[in-house]
Amino acid sequence: MLWSSVVGKLWVTILLLVSVVLTILMVMLLQSFERFHVEEAESKLINQATMIAAIFEGHDDQNNAINTISRYGTSLDTHAIVLVEGEKIWSSDASETLQVPLNLFLQDPVLSEVFAGEQVVATEGDFPFIGGGEEVHSEIMVVGVPLQPDRLENSAVFIYQSLSAIEETSQETRRIVYFSAAIALVLTTVFAFFLSSRVTAPLRKMRQVALEVAQGKFNTKVPILTHDEIGQLAIAFNRMGRELNRNINALNQEKEQLSRILVSMADGVITLDRKGEVIVTNPPAERFFQSWYYEQGMTEQATQTLPKDIQKLFEQVVMFEREQMTEIDVQGRSWAVLMTPLYDHNYVRGAVAVIRDMTEERRHDKLRKDFIANVSHELRTPISMLQGYSEAIVDDIAGSDEEKKELASIIYDESLRMGRLVNELLDLARMEAGHIELNKELVDIHTFSARIIRKFQGYAKEQGVELAYDLQIDHHILNIDPDRIEQVLTNLLHNAIRHTSEKGTVRLVISPYEEGVRFEIIDNGSGIPEEDLPYVFERFYKADKARTRDRGGTGLGLAIAKNIVEAHKGTISVHSKINEGTTFSFFLPHEDKNLSD
Repeated sequence: MLWSSVVGKLWVTILLLVSVVLTILMVMLLQSFERFHVEEAESKLINQATMIAAIFEGHDDQNNAINTISRYGTSLDTHAIVLVEGEKIWSSDASETLQVPLNLFLQDPVLSEVFAGEQVVATEGDFPFIGGGEEVHSEIMVVGVPLQPDRLENSAVFIYQSLSAIEETSQETRRIVYFSAAIALVLTTVFAFFLSSRVTAPLRKMRQVALEVAQGKFNTKVPILTHDEIGQLAIAFNRMGRELNRNINALNQEKEQLSRILVSMADGVITLDRKGEVIVTNPPAERFFQSWYYEQGMTEQATQTLPKDIQKLFEQVVMFEREQMTEIDVQGRSWAVLMTPLYDHNYVRGAVAVIRDMTEERRHDKLRKDFIANVSHELRTPISMLQGYSEAIVDDIAGSDEEKKELASIIYDESLRMGRLVNELLDLARMEAGHIELNKELVDIHTFSARIIRKFQGYAKEQGVELAYDLQIDHHILNIDPDRIEQVLTNLLHNAIRHTSEKGTVRLVISPYEEGVRFEIIDNGSGIPEEDLPYVFERFYKADKARTRDRGGTGLGLAIAKNIVEAHKGTISVHSKINEGTTFSFFLPHEDKNLSD
């Protein structure tokens, strides 16, 4: 029968698959179009109501406003009502027989919210219409826009429209979608039958040859009619007999070669027997075990106890007899473990696990995602503000010159913020590419640091923070770029003061050494979470994500500081504890030891 053959099954499978996909697409399209029609109608009503409210608010005389609204209302295909102080002063359906009662707007729980403030409301439902002493119900969409909420009470503009117009548009859309789906099903039926018949024809011939081989006729050959995958299958079938012994020898050689490769791999390799006991490990695997033993506080390593996650993975490999994978965090590093079963004839005799340190990959992936997200996040807000305030100026929403100047000032500030962000990104890119230029000169560290401290005394006093310094040198000369090092100290001191609460303390400690000079900025502020410490010098890192934007930060300062210090062949580091404080320190070496005192 057709239904029990491969042709029929393949044909029905393709047809069912396409039918399911078309059904899902039809449902999603119909729902999307229906939402689109409703949202567009609602947006249209809101725009019309907003326009009427703007006309009313733009006239000092109510009668002139009503006349202008009446002229505007003649061009609408909807119905509008203007309520002032709870009284209807104008309605586009005043001449119609059926009208919406006023108490509907005042008593409806959704529509009445428009009188509470500047909130625009919209709703749909079955509402009553009264005319000639009769009450008729009709499904309509109603939107309301508040009218001068700061001056008038119970004042709003309501516009409503029958849902029948939206339903007619939706019906037309459904007819088009149904017709398209029917055509697609017809074409799919023809194509599926043709494809299934063509694919299964050579398989039926191969089945007949396989039955003959099962009867012992090993000289029987499969006719090769094509050069596609089925033709390749026929060639492989014909080779199967004569290649068997050679393939077994090749498999043994491959096994030996694989064993040697695993011993010399840079990744960790662990071989387990069926009981889960460790048989063989290589040096990377032993380092992994040492880290795990240290984390668990274990000193006896002779038993080679497996971590619980690896033990569970081994049990799954033995149970399901296929490779399994997991990730383990040990001592702050991420390890990927891939375990594969080892077979002895027909049963699993153990497993081999490959352990790879994925810390750097995870870190780079996180940095890449954070960089994209942070650049988008940093640019989105100023661009949105530029667009919004420029639209306000273009649309003449700002009535006075003072308001226009204020909006222009905001636009200017945000453009400066974007320019600063772009410039810092360009500077950081040049630094990381090794193109930083240093204008070095001999600098007296005592005079240099004292000037920077004086510069921050005013800001520290404004924040209620005590700024102290400990200069353990009188006159010490260092060959540096003073502008760049001042940029580093400015960033670190500014961050320390900004993240230290009132009555806190920030100290600058400068200590000389034979090899160079160490600068330490110590505060007793909020501190940095331990999990964030490895990333503080990365792009867009912000210790205080909730407040940094309000205070103008871009998250690039520490990354730039790190590159400046490294360009001076120095090092920079950070130590911090939550609610105890943070210490940033950097060391600048002497290029010529004779420059030190």
